[in-house]
Amino acid sequence: MQSIKFSLPSDLPLEPLRAFDLVVREGTFSAAAERLGLTQPAVSLQVRQLERRLGVRLLERVGRSVRPTAAGAELLLHVPAIAAALQAALRAVGSHASEAAGRVRLCTGLTTCLYLLPPVLHRLRAAHPRLEVVVSTGNTEQCLRGVESNTLDLALVTLPVASRALTVVDVLQDELVAVGRMGGTPALPARCTPGALASLPLLALDAAATTRQIVDAWLRRSGAVPRPQMEFDSVEAIKAMVCAGLGVAILPRMAASGPGLPDALEVRPLVPRLQRRMGLVLRNDKPLNRALQAVVQAITEAGRPVA
Repeated sequence: MQSIKFSLPSDLPLEPLRAFDLVVREGTFSAAAERLGLTQPAVSLQVRQLERRLGVRLLERVGRSVRPTAAGAELLLHVPAIAAALQAALRAVGSHASEAAGRVRLCTGLTTCLYLLPPVLHRLRAAHPRLEVVVSTGNTEQCLRGVESNTLDLALVTLPVASRALTVVDVLQDELVAVGRMGGTPALPARCTPGALASLPLLALDAAATTRQIVDAWLRRSGAVPRPQMEFDSVEAIKAMVCAGLGVAILPRMAASGPGLPDALEVRPLVPRLQRRMGLVLRNDKPLNRALQAVVQAITEAGRPVA
């Protein structure tokens, strides 16, 4: 469908149009000037400017009173519609100053989207009915690229993020845990140390994932280079493979706890413990309108530990 280009005229005569309307309603220039808080010559000038802009005479004097010409009467028929359209536009714009409204584009990883965002988005919808949050998923690199190019408003990613063009708001620390098949083989060791886990068949996230890099650095404490048997781009895929007895994994606790956890999974803490930091990222020059502020606040509050 071909788009229609439209632009307002640069000399849109709103003030002269109001002056013209009041002159007709009040019957004299002096009465209209009093209503507008202007001098009579100023009102006369505004009406003359409007007449020059339209190329027709709009008013005629009859004795001491003023009445519209045929062209003026025609113009008066459109004044209510013009006034109503302007008021509607001002109300629509004003709502953005008084409430969170409009669209916010957010990108995050699939795990965060599945386990952290649903209750956050539910609360946002209840509190701000005119707010639209568009969520897409991707790895950290994809999310940051979208924020930097301004095709995304913000991203919720695993930290650290190294970019002077971006502002980072810490949201939460998510513990990483060992996950294995309950009562199966290979079994999780009693103490899930780097050395103990490095000797088992490991299922891991793709090497480009920030969480994978954090896990690999932890495993290197054993002195061995981590060599996973399988790599996946999804935590959910890894959980399914662990349930099938194909290996063990180190996953975010948010994805390894809660009512949706398969009965076949066993979860144990790492020794020493390991956490990943997650944060919201947006451009330094990004204006924080009410809609964006509402989303940032809701996600930040969701990441705070329960007292």
